[in-house]
Amino acid sequence: MRTLAISRQGKVEGGIPVFLLHGTPGSRVGPAPHADLLNRLGVQLITYDRPGYGASDRHMERRVCDVASDVTAIADHLGLDEFAVAGRSGGGPHALACAALIPDRVTRVAALVSLAPIAAAELDWFEGMTPTNVSEYRTALQGRAALTAKLASEAEEIKKDPVQLVNSIFAELTDSDRRIVTDPEFRTALIRNFAEAVRTSPGGWIDDSLAFTAPWGFDPAEIRVPTLVWHGQDDKFSPLSHSRWLSERIPTARMTVQPGAAHFHAFHVLPDLLPWLVQR
Repeated sequence: MRTLAISRQGKVEGGIPVFLLHGTPGSRVGPAPHADLLNRLGVQLITYDRPGYGASDRHMERRVCDVASDVTAIADHLGLDEFAVAGRSGGGPHALACAALIPDRVTRVAALVSLAPIAAAELDWFEGMTPTNVSEYRTALQGRAALTAKLASEAEEIKKDPVQLVNSIFAELTDSDRRIVTDPEFRTALIRNFAEAVRTSPGGWIDDSLAFTAPWGFDPAEIRVPTLVWHGQDDKFSPLSHSRWLSERIPTARMTVQPGAAHFHAFHVLPDLLPWLVQR
């Protein structure tokens, strides 16, 4: 038996349930829409630490598709029959997995700045991707031992100084992302998010990267629930071409590209997408 750490915000009792799946690395305490908006919309926002992050037990050799059983277990525990799912960045593939594999329970899905499968036909997966992510995913392709050696040391540095990760990626940010990351409230939430992600181990981060660079265990073309694919035009962490590939293959997808926005703008746009997510 594994433990999954969850958090609920907004209208916890009787609210419309929306799962928000965090990025990589990330945790249940990452930036989220403000409680007043959630209450106004009648939303119960559910976040949880993917296995190996924060207070959730690790699930070795997990695949992207395994998220469906975890989300199902949480929903059953909370007594939820149906729910919407949103995923940002590394949460995007996991949100799509829920839509593909438990369509009887997922009402709508939103994938923000998502990656595409690494074996995606006619997609140069690394083209336009920032050097930091290229290095991480190419190391993942070398196997668990190589990736563990790389990320374990990085995670230890983050544990000592959570600001370190934010500072280390600053040079690779676009101007729009820099404006978002330097906002004091957002920066504090992002640092707290990273710190919680690696608090117990780097396992979640390692397992996410390995999962993204292996077969996902489902075909996005299988998705039949209403799907929104959102991407910032200038994103270099998850290149726009990934979301274009997904939107072309998901039959129910609606694609939105925002000019002048990049990776971290996905945090800001999520509140605008909530009314769509909770439609019946």
